[in-house]
Amino acid sequence: MITTILYTALLAFLIALVVGPPLIRFLRRLKFGQSIRVDGPQSHLKKAGIPTMGGILIVAAATISTLLLTKGHVAVLYALLATLGFSLIGLVDDFIIVVAKRSLGLRARYKLLGEIILGLTVSLYALASPELGPVLLIPFSDQILVLPPWMFVLVATGALVGSANAVNFTDGLDGLAAGTTAVAAVAYALLCIGLGEWELAAFAAAIAGACLGFTWFNAHPAQVIMGDTGSLGLGAALGALAILTRTELFLVIIGGVFVIETLSVILQVIYFRLTGGGRIFRMAPLHHHFELKGWPETKVVFRFWIIGFVFAVLGLAGFPAVLGF
Repeated sequence: MITTILYTALLAFLIALVVGPPLIRFLRRLKFGQSIRVDGPQSHLKKAGIPTMGGILIVAAATISTLLLTKGHVAVLYALLATLGFSLIGLVDDFIIVVAKRSLGLRARYKLLGEIILGLTVSLYALASPELGPVLLIPFSDQILVLPPWMFVLVATGALVGSANAVNFTDGLDGLAAGTTAVAAVAYALLCIGLGEWELAAFAAAIAGACLGFTWFNAHPAQVIMGDTGSLGLGAALGALAILTRTELFLVIIGGVFVIETLSVILQVIYFRLTGGGRIFRMAPLHHHFELKGWPETKVVFRFWIIGFVFAVLGLAGFPAVLGF
């Protein structure tokens, strides 16, 4: 099974590597270029027009690899459903921004409604599954937390929706979201192996491989940008993995970079409203704060990758079965 997991990652990587150039050319012909916020870092203005919706490449590569090399276990199908569903929401959002020229994209209430429906679908499957149920594994412990069904559905749905939007916040620099997601996905592949969830491990490996293949084209200076199509789908993949392995609490640790990025936005908004315009950070999400402090984009990205790796190791350390203890 380890061989299958490695092959799944490798196939996803190769698909992304081969399909990337023609997809980028196709997006350029369609003039699906990135729009840049005028109030953002001035260094980003040169990114205007770079093809977006490149997340199609990641999601397609991971999906094809997973379906070809796994047996289609029902849990994997639900993980794919969440990934593809959130990616579709992101695709519609990107399409409205790029083609319809509506800067806010898909209206927030419609986007959130679609995300909640998908979150409930995966959560209710986990709740009804005799292998899962309303149970959470507790990090750094051999204990479990049994929740009332209604609370479990809220927590699981929140984990999926929150994870998707947290990765979306993190997507703002070349290679940042793809690299940090790849690290988290590798951690989840190892965690799934520790739990004996081999097919979910293969799915996590496919996500990691697809992210690495995409990073080949998304590394600074980026030839393509994933857009919400990619970031929402990737975040949903991590959230689904957490729900389907009862490790929602581990996701908070493994995805520590995404949590910090999200908290920076929340704190900035709250402080801004309470003080009538004050700011904690020069700009949120946090990666833009360091950019405006004068850090080169590549420096911010590499350091966030390192922090993501530390969080991934910490999360795995909280699960003794992975380390063989």
